Amino acid sequence: MSIIKGIHHISMKTCNEEEYERVVDFYTNILELEIARTWEHGIMFDTGSGIVEIFKNGDEQPSKGVIRHLAFAVDDVDICVKKVTEAGYEVFKGPTDIEIPSNPVFPARMAFCYGPLGEEVEFFQER
Repeated sequence: MSIIKGIHHISMKTCNEEEYERVVDFYTNILELEIARTWEHGIMFDTGSGIVEIFKNGDEQPSKGVIRHLAFAVDDVDICVKKVTEAGYEVFKGPTDIEIPSNPVFPARMAFCYGPLGEEVEFFQER
């Protein structure tokens, strides 16, 4: 049995108050995540199966790292795409039905957008 129980949280940093407010708006009002807790330097959003943590004390614009994207399990990819598009965020891969060629085959529907920090956000719907 693994010593790892699951992913607890994914963390990002913002560089200033305006960027922090944009991120909070995106995850609260557009993606409708509930706030788990706040403190002087950040906020945590509950995804239902893990936490997205945002710090507001970053001091420089980060370069793209090794994490490719955040993937959220959703019931309806198209609704997510509609909400982020209406809020002015770029959808760089629209809703697409896929079949991951695994054993057994894994059918899904997915889409990607850029979040307020340039993070790649995937909406993933198991079929």
